Amino acid sequence: MIACDPSPGAATTCPAGFYCDPDGHCDAQCTQGGDQCGSGYTCSADGQCLGSGACSGIGCDIVDCASMNLPPTTISGTVYAPNGTLPLYGVDVYIPTADVGPVPTCNTCDATLPGGPLAQPAVTQESPAGYFQLASVPSGVPVPVVIASGKWRRILMLQSINQCTDNPLAVADTTLPKSADDLTPNTTSVDMPHVAISTGSADALECLVRKLGIADKEITTDSGAGHVHLYADTMSGKGEGADHFMTGFGGGTGNFTDSQMLWGNLMKMQGYDIIINSCEGGQHPETKSQTEMNDVKLYADGGGRVFLSHWHNVWIAGSTQGGGSQAPTIWPNIAMWNYGADPGDNTVDTIDEVNNPKGMSFATWMLDPKVMASPARDQIPIEDGTAKQTCEMVDPTKGERWVYYDDGNGNQFPQNFQFTTPNEMPIANRCGKVVFSDMHVSGDSKSSPGGTGYPSQCSSAGLTAQEKALAFMFFDIASCVSITIQ
Repeated sequence: MIACDPSPGAATTCPAGFYCDPDGHCDAQCTQGGDQCGSGYTCSADGQCLGSGACSGIGCDIVDCASMNLPPTTISGTVYAPNGTLPLYGVDVYIPTADVGPVPTCNTCDATLPGGPLAQPAVTQESPAGYFQLASVPSGVPVPVVIASGKWRRILMLQSINQCTDNPLAVADTTLPKSADDLTPNTTSVDMPHVAISTGSADALECLVRKLGIADKEITTDSGAGHVHLYADTMSGKGEGADHFMTGFGGGTGNFTDSQMLWGNLMKMQGYDIIINSCEGGQHPETKSQTEMNDVKLYADGGGRVFLSHWHNVWIAGSTQGGGSQAPTIWPNIAMWNYGADPGDNTVDTIDEVNNPKGMSFATWMLDPKVMASPARDQIPIEDGTAKQTCEMVDPTKGERWVYYDDGNGNQFPQNFQFTTPNEMPIANRCGKVVFSDMHVSGDSKSSPGGTGYPSQCSSAGLTAQEKALAFMFFDIASCVSITIQ
């Protein structure tokens, strides 16, 4: 065994791929989080045992500004949705010390961020919305920066960092990618989630992703190269929405694949990070078999993310409106349903700051001057004609109520709720998410196959208050799964 000097900063005689352990012997590289290095040493992200006060890599280029009575070296900015205007809460920003590798499929919030962050990572704030500041930043060398939320990721390489001052980043560098080739001069790579959307005659979530800035060229059929694939439930002949692209659209062409080809193929679903089902105006159990119910649950249990609008509660509650008795296992016990009368015009929903661990941040974000979605704290004005009500309550031991509608008679009906999967497993063993929303997208006409095609039914108006609330949940569903909630 080769002897070496384990003193911090000492030259080592160990061959490549080995480290000098505390006993003065060359050993295989350590693993971050492991105990190979011994007392008083920690394993760095690049596999080195470091003693107290030791540094490695770009960590050795951090200038001690305090010793010069100067402010620290920092990097700051605001992270935006792909549209470059909506600031986002809860996005991780950090300096990696090693290769970040591929985005993890199952990412829990307690896990070390890919690439081993140098110093403390930043998380974008709820107010000032989207703002972050990184401290203990190296200077005088190129500095990598990762901006990530689940499968959304932009990696930068900053060539010039001024020491002992703040280094603000340009908006283009802190905006989540709108396309797979959305590269700035400072960007080395981008990642986007793969999303499947089933259109609906009573909702238009396919329009929301476009308002959030996803480029047209990324919106295609499942045979196209885009990151967003549109489907239509055409087999029912009743509840389908837009089912083809309009002529001249900058993305996909032709007819959408039927949604049953998605729901009925577990392997196909597993090729997507997020599946979104827009309300069809009814449950339409005739296009949602027991096998498909089982497969959607298996998809979510395996780490998939599912966003369900209004009557797509069928995937949670099972068929309750006639036409079948099929239902998933476990999920029907998460919520109770009453299918009451829809709220009328001038409805205002309420953000739940008690039953949702992110409720306070959500409410603060909606009030922020850059978001401007709530006229008063916790309030979400609902566009006339889009207020719906099917859910009576959510079991707080199984799910989180995010938004509710108070009918003034002592009843609080959930409008949005979320649960993690597999719901029957201990929280630490879950890495999937399901979101249900009675809150329709507003500002978009009801889709119809007989129209001129997507995106002709989509409004060009700005995001409404409820669309901003849904946007918060859309980016949250892609983020890590907390194992300390519920």
